[in-house]
Amino acid sequence: MQVVRRDGESFEQLMRRFKQGVERSGLLRDMKRKRYHVSRGQARRLKAQAAQRRQRRRALRQKARG
Repeated sequence: MQVVRRDGESFEQLMRRFKQGVERSGLLRDMKRKRYHVSRGQARRLKAQAAQRRQRRRALRQKARG
């Protein structure tokens, strides 16, 4: 990610533009996700666990609504 300083732009403004650009591009999210090697089986198990959590949350929300 590259940000070019504009005329009269302070360092704080430049840094804020840089941070926003990195956030929009999803670069940090991708780096955190790829930080450790995860085998196919482990990825499958993690995905299944996440799906179960989502189902439990949905069930609890619907139960709370009535």
